[in-house]
Amino acid sequence: MPPTATLAADPDGIARAADLLAKGELVAFPTETVYGLGGDARSDLAVARIYQAKGRPSFNPLIVHLPDLAAVERVATLGPHARDLAGAFWPGPLTLVLPLRDDAGISPLVTAGLPTVAIRIPAHPLARALLQAFGGPVAAPSANPSGRISPTRADHVIDGLQGRISAVLDGGPCAVGLESTIVLADPDPTLLRPGGVPVEAIEACLGHPLAIGGDGVKPTSPGQLASHYAPNAALRLNATSAAPGEVLVGFGPVKGALTLSDSGDLVEAAARLFHALREADQMAGPAGRIAFAPIPETGLGRAINDRLRRAAAPKDMP
Repeated sequence: MPPTATLAADPDGIARAADLLAKGELVAFPTETVYGLGGDARSDLAVARIYQAKGRPSFNPLIVHLPDLAAVERVATLGPHARDLAGAFWPGPLTLVLPLRDDAGISPLVTAGLPTVAIRIPAHPLARALLQAFGGPVAAPSANPSGRISPTRADHVIDGLQGRISAVLDGGPCAVGLESTIVLADPDPTLLRPGGVPVEAIEACLGHPLAIGGDGVKPTSPGQLASHYAPNAALRLNATSAAPGEVLVGFGPVKGALTLSDSGDLVEAAARLFHALREADQMAGPAGRIAFAPIPETGLGRAINDRLRRAAAPKDMP
């Protein structure tokens, strides 16, 4: 991949960044919290590239960035608490976890295949200009390698992701420098991550304390259950051939009724994973079984295997 370009915070730079996003490329951009690593949230391949660029160990749900409330309502449903919080803190460093609309068109890699989506309307003028120019939802975790310090300047992004992404839109230093606060809004407002909006301000808006999420039994954020992302059919992993009554999902040299990637490309496999699970489940039927070919435990393969193990876990496990 060519060196990462630095784009100026002017109309030409914004237009170039929007064009790259439209082509499925990755562009880092400033928000008031930290720089985000943006990709088209509707594109499975673009979102898979985000995970690849970050070296992210699993398909954790990503935050979708949108320019205004009308755009949010095309993607998600806002309950009464969500509307109160949106009115008080958007645009700004608050992320709300909301029910995903059936017709949202968001890649299941963004939501980790779940029926909720994390959404934010950023306040940074350059971020808002980019979102308006692009005209679609942008998935954007922090623009740094997984496990590294979040970037608050364009040169921080270049230091960590040089050559892994197409461009960074340079908007100078971020004002807040701390990731957004994440709240599950309805029916019971629950704090999932403290951040740029103080908890006290959120509780003052609501008129009562926030619950604290993360008990793992009654999950309050995506991805907390061991049995998750699960099809109706039983799942067998590391299969090199189909047993009677099984739908085999192939990878590389292992050929099946479906495949994650004929060429053994882990980015392509990641982009296909949730779609393949759904398609194989439909093919298998109520009493059927699904088998998945072995996936290397390297790079994005670790994330793919994590999700497959969760999908194969017994359905009654907490």
